[in-house]
Order: sequence, then C-alpha cells, then structure tokens
Amino acid sequence: MIPRLSIVLPVHNQADHIARVVEDYRAALAGLPDFELLLVENGSRDTSRAVCAELAAADPAVRLLVAERPGWGHAVRLGLAAAQGEILAYSNAARTAPAELRHMLDLALIWPPTVLKADRQQREGPLRRLGSALYNLEARLLFGVRLRDVNGTPKVFPRRFTALLALRRDDDLIDLEFCALCRREGYPVRQVPVTATARHGGRSTTGLGSAWRMYRGALALRAELGA
Repeated sequence: MIPRLSIVLPVHNQADHIARVVEDYRAALAGLPDFELLLVENGSRDTSRAVCAELAAADPAVRLLVAERPGWGHAVRLGLAAAQGEILAYSNAARTAPAELRHMLDLALIWPPTVLKADRQQREGPLRRLGSALYNLEARLLFGVRLRDVNGTPKVFPRRFTALLALRRDDDLIDLEFCALCRREGYPVRQVPVTATARHGGRSTTGLGSAWRMYRGALALRAELGA
C-alpha cells in the first residue's frame, strides 16, 4: 500500500540513540494514515547503518537508504526522491520532539495544501541566537524570505509542490533553498512554533566555520536561483 505520509530522517553518527528515537516516533504517530519513516544514513563513522538496518528489517514502516557521501542536504534530497507519500516531511532526527512532529503532520492532513515549517522559539546560547538572526536577515535581504527561522525543521509539504522535489543543494544551505523556492513559486508557508530544545543525542555539527560557509553560500545560492 502506498503511504500517505513520508517522513525523511537523515542519520549521522546516531547509533547510540536512533533506535529510541524511531520507537518514540512510531508511538507518537500511532493512529495516523499509512506512513513511512525513511532513515537516510549519511557518512556515519559509528554503527548507525547497522542499527538502521535492524530497525528496517523489524518494521515494514521503516526504510533504510544509504547516501554515497555525507551531507545534510544530500541526505534530504535522497530521502525525498525515494519517498512515496502524498505528504512529505523531513526533519532533524537528533532534535525533533515526537509530539511536535505529530502535531505538524496532523495540521498537514487538515489544512489546504500548505508548506508547514517549524519556528523554533528558543535557541541555545547567545552566539547561536545571534548567528541565526543574521542568517535569517540575509535570507530576507537576498531572497525576500520573511521567516524567523529558515533552518527550522520539521518541514512538511504536499507532493504537488513539485519545485520542492527538485532541490539541488547537498549541504546545509538546502533549507534556505527550500524557503527561497517557496517564495519564488508562491507556495503558502505557515510557521508552526516548536519549543523543544533538547537533543536526543550526539553533538551539533554547526560551528563558526560552518556558519561562515552558510553566510557566503547564500550569496552563491542567490546567483544559482536567479533571484
């Protein structure tokens, strides 16, 4: 049976907690129409791939995809390309609270075709808050994207919004590309407040170096999209 909902979850060095995360998601999504969880293992240096393979073998709702190279954007694109659902979502499996994922999927099932995007109400530490504010300001100046939290996930959208199935970035800029395409194509976007801040495990890969690459990359993305 073709699932109605597809949730893409990139997995990177999460062997110590991904099984618990999937179990919690499965419990939170109980009662929803047919859904699939696509675990996209990308460049892990631990046993994440083996753990995900065990989860997929034990549960028909879980699928394992293996990216040939690391990269948040690459994993998202690979998962969306393989997704079969009518409503598609992708999210950070290390951070997304099960109840907030369920809430956004519930909204997607009852609202008219709309992009739903998490709007994180809290960020960790003053430097992260400042960095995020600068990046969101850059998104507004370069692309006219008037969103408070460009990188916030989950992001949920209907399959009919086909431009979002043609994302090209393999890196962290895929979230900005996603939002810029929504703006360019005129897709309605609703921001959904989320409050959870705790990580399920692992460590963030965002640092000063990656932040600087994103600031510079936004300029290159503007040229790529012809903004």
